[in-house]
Amino acid sequence: MELENIINDRQAKLKALQDKGINPFGGKLDNLTPITKALADFKEGLLIVVSGRLMAKREHGKVIFIDLRDQAAKIQVYIKEDTLGKDGFELFQSLDIGDLIVIEGELFMTRTQEPTIKAVNLSLSAKSLRPLPEKWHGLKDVEIRYRQRYLDLISNYEIREIFTKRSKIVSAIRGYLDAKSYLEVETPMMHPIPGGAAGRPFKTHHNEYDAQLYLRIAPELYLKRLLVGGFEKVYEINRSFRNEGVSTRHNPEFTMLEVYAAYSSCEGMMSLVEEIVVEAARASGCGLKFEYQGKTIDITPPWKRCSFAQMVKDRFDIAPEDSAEVMLEKLQKKGKAKEEKRLSRSQIVKIVEEAIQEERDFSPTFFTDYFSILCPLAKNKPDNPFISERFELFIAGMEVANAYSELNNPLEQRKRLEEEISEAGTEANSLRMLDEDFITALEYGMPPAGGLGIGIDRLVMILTNQSSIRDVILFPLLRPQ
Repeated sequence: MELENIINDRQAKLKALQDKGINPFGGKLDNLTPITKALADFKEGLLIVVSGRLMAKREHGKVIFIDLRDQAAKIQVYIKEDTLGKDGFELFQSLDIGDLIVIEGELFMTRTQEPTIKAVNLSLSAKSLRPLPEKWHGLKDVEIRYRQRYLDLISNYEIREIFTKRSKIVSAIRGYLDAKSYLEVETPMMHPIPGGAAGRPFKTHHNEYDAQLYLRIAPELYLKRLLVGGFEKVYEINRSFRNEGVSTRHNPEFTMLEVYAAYSSCEGMMSLVEEIVVEAARASGCGLKFEYQGKTIDITPPWKRCSFAQMVKDRFDIAPEDSAEVMLEKLQKKGKAKEEKRLSRSQIVKIVEEAIQEERDFSPTFFTDYFSILCPLAKNKPDNPFISERFELFIAGMEVANAYSELNNPLEQRKRLEEEISEAGTEANSLRMLDEDFITALEYGMPPAGGLGIGIDRLVMILTNQSSIRDVILFPLLRPQ
């Protein structure tokens, strides 16, 4: 009821202003000075015009001080009827916390040495009809923070800083790749065949063509087509979609960077990802040594390498050439699989991956020597057909990047994809189809290449010290209310 009374009171103020001929959604819009610039170039007596949201009022007799905040900074404003004028002061008295206003005035320094604007003119640019939250109470309001991100950004300046850093990180990555002569491209977000990664797609339907389409789970197969077409270095900062679980590390809609370089390899992608992450860290302001969730991370290259195949051999006695039956038997002896399960080799290896992942440290680590059964789009090692030329990069216990030497043999590629489709279960099979056009493209000849994917959301989590992916996505997907 209290909220309803506040809203009614503000709507009454709105009507009163309109009755006086004042536009509550107007205000001076030109010659505005950002508050950060006003503070940086502070000069006593300088006349400036600033805009922002009224965040606080403090009365001292006939003088009122307010806090005005714009996108990046806050400044104090001195309000007095003698300097603001009768009409301006009457308008000010109708204002509420949360209103967006424009102030024209002179800069001066208070006795406490606080930069302040002495207001000589005031206009209203947007009347706030709802009260701002007084304060947040941690996890109690976390759902509101995600559902009403605009309130979160207004009330929590630190949250705004996270997303400012995210923008800087993405810009730094883009700038680095542009400087290295990579071409930024855009590929379709609606695919006739879901491919390029393992994942359950979202389905949609195109009415004009009466065609079932899928939101992309990865842009990989389209980017490789561009290598066939003659572009040798391409990248895409893309939105991808997986119709799967939601957690602190997963959102169904997420941002990936995918990079492909002709005449490169898995080894070349290792150097590239080190350089990209270092650039991103510098752009975020955290440097090469920083804290993440109470632990110190040092990302100074070169990073540690660890053989996945060797770890699996040491801990589970599983070899990459073992059959599915042998792998399952060895896992059961270690208590990692139920007796009644019959699993494919790829399902078994995923169980192993999860078990190993729980024990990884926070240091950047390249895990190499993945079983070929898990890498249908990667080249195998020349001396071992059961091991692929692939790595996964883990930082802070999270997979952040994945890369490999791209398979460019169309005959081998067809064979592997057909085997993957036949091995999939009935439900998965309905979503797995052979992309004939991709195979056709490879038959025209794709140069040897290295490909790299980086999870932007997880990288931002680490560089801004956030424990949940929802805290680095402006509008994460939430359960319906």
